[in-house]
Amino acid sequence: MAAGTLYTYPDNFRAYKVQIAAKYSGADVKVVQDPPAFKLGETNKSAEFLKKFPLGKVPAFEGNDGTLLTESNAIAFYVANETLRGCSVQEQAAVQMFVNFADNEIMPSACTWVYPTLGIMQFNKQNTERAKGELKNVMCYLNEHLKTRTVLVGERVTLADISVACNLLMLYQQVFDPSFRQPYGNVNRWFMTIVNQPQVIDVLGNVKLCEKMSQFDGEFSESCQIEFLILNLNEMKLFEYMTTYYKFLKNVFTCSKFVLDEWKRMYSNNPVDVALPWFWENADFEGYSIWFCEYLYPEDLKMVFMASNLVSGALQRLDSMRKHAFASILILGENKNTKIQGVWFCRGQDLIFDARINSVVDLQIYVPEQNEKWVINISQME
Repeated sequence: MAAGTLYTYPDNFRAYKVQIAAKYSGADVKVVQDPPAFKLGETNKSAEFLKKFPLGKVPAFEGNDGTLLTESNAIAFYVANETLRGCSVQEQAAVQMFVNFADNEIMPSACTWVYPTLGIMQFNKQNTERAKGELKNVMCYLNEHLKTRTVLVGERVTLADISVACNLLMLYQQVFDPSFRQPYGNVNRWFMTIVNQPQVIDVLGNVKLCEKMSQFDGEFSESCQIEFLILNLNEMKLFEYMTTYYKFLKNVFTCSKFVLDEWKRMYSNNPVDVALPWFWENADFEGYSIWFCEYLYPEDLKMVFMASNLVSGALQRLDSMRKHAFASILILGENKNTKIQGVWFCRGQDLIFDARINSVVDLQIYVPEQNEKWVINISQME
């Protein structure tokens, strides 16, 4: 029987799979998820932790026998028993099919739809509608599969049921309201059966289904207690695991009702003499600040087109901060006598480049001291 320690953080849906599997198999798994024993962003970045788990990712499992594992599906398999894994080669293959199905077909679309309703990421109508369509296909497939079955594989609960149910959990809690659920009676029956098993209740508690579909409200939710780190893993799978992204934004960025996208549309679609008066009338200088910038190495700018390429490349690398900043960058002068200067309008009262919110990618930025004369926070000038 497996025994060891699971390192994670509270409400990690990936860790749920491991904990539920351990409840079924009787594995002795100690969960370490609360400070000071485990603090995400610190404990998992420590030298001691990285020596065991070089990628610094959680959930991570350390067995009493020295076994070291990451990736939630692998850990869940390790702590499971034969019944959960599948009692024959055919069952094992079917279980693995649904485990992969949960991660590849359900989770990306679930995150795309649900996260904006929690105020964790910006809403994109096209992506959300596509995600809804993909999830309807998923539900239709599961509904047909469960037409004559109580569980997904075999006659007893397996890792297939645990994985799929955990990945559907936030959908049923946040956006699958009664009208959305209505066509999928077989899936609903199966889901309620799984989440009401004693082993699942021990981990999830009593699951309450969504009564009203949550909507994107255009702002970061101050009441949301879930913390995320947005990771661009690949084109199809945008999110991997919850962590401290939202908490960071909430603590570092002052809450603001100013809609940056509205200013960007005003700037793009109107002449300067219309856009700028609107900006000065509507800008929120408690939630945002303005900064002047200048390229530090003008002697390296030989040709104007090279300077243009440099600016374009820099802005591409900063694309992940588009929801938090607006910039106007100018290339001044001529060949062999060129300067790059600009103005940034950013969330918060500190330089956003030093905020460490995954905004700066493959780009070196010198963050000067506040008393250096060439750095000017325009919004704080008298």
